[in-house]
Amino acid sequence: MPLENGNQSEANEELKDRVRAFWQTHPCGTKFTDTEMGTPEFFASVEAHRYGKEWHIPIAANFAATRGLRVLEIGCGMGTDGAQFAKAGADYTGIDLTEAAIELARKRFALSHLNGEFRVSDAENLDFEDGSFDLVYSHGVLHHTPDIEGAVREIHRVLKPGGRAIVMLYHRGSYNYRVGIRVLRRAGAGLLKSERGIKIVHRLTGEPIDSLHEHAASMRSANGDVSATELLNQSTDGAGNPLARVYSRNEARRLFKDFRQVELRAYFLNKRFIPLIGNVLPKAIESALASRWGWHLWIYATK
Repeated sequence: MPLENGNQSEANEELKDRVRAFWQTHPCGTKFTDTEMGTPEFFASVEAHRYGKEWHIPIAANFAATRGLRVLEIGCGMGTDGAQFAKAGADYTGIDLTEAAIELARKRFALSHLNGEFRVSDAENLDFEDGSFDLVYSHGVLHHTPDIEGAVREIHRVLKPGGRAIVMLYHRGSYNYRVGIRVLRRAGAGLLKSERGIKIVHRLTGEPIDSLHEHAASMRSANGDVSATELLNQSTDGAGNPLARVYSRNEARRLFKDFRQVELRAYFLNKRFIPLIGNVLPKAIESALASRWGWHLWIYATK
């Protein structure tokens, strides 16, 4: 039986509290470096990893074209992409659900002598006036919020007429989801029950041993019986992640149905799930494959 509206709202808030707690403890990107958090070396290391592994982001986001635009980033994290908007000359505002992210983003901007406004805010209830922004950008965030439909309505509301939303969501039609998570991750779940199996998975995927131990502990707490939903949660942003969703192209279009124009592009092939040849694929071939089976579905929507 469907939950009544009040009960659904209460359940969403409880889930959002869990999402907030997870990202407060695991600020996005921090797991990719061992340098001291908050130092110039830390931010440089995170940025190098991001644009090295996801080299398509500056192309897909087109930071350079935002000079003079009022830009809102939903889920700014530690300000890595935000810094690119600010360097390009955008009037930049970043929001995040967690204090941890906002503190890091402010420090990142201060160290780089960049201008930007930051605040803790909820994507589902943006505290901005109607028609405030030329561009709303959100990379890999909205698939973690319980009421994504409400968040998209808020994006539409705060955009000026003719303004654009650029949003990245995880792609249901991707190789990463259909093969990497639903097949290989499911098969690998059995290997995580032993130390030897953990080492095998580490050699095959390159995933850090510490991360694999976290996944193994999470599976033990679920008595080894991990649902498809829980497998997706655990396979995207780390053990303990309480919420992640994937979207088909049709589902993405329906989400942005109130916008007058919607364009979709897929990027990012998670090459560690492609045996033998993944890490030696030329960028041209990688891009061609990603345009069909990429893990990141980018939505360009005009109000």
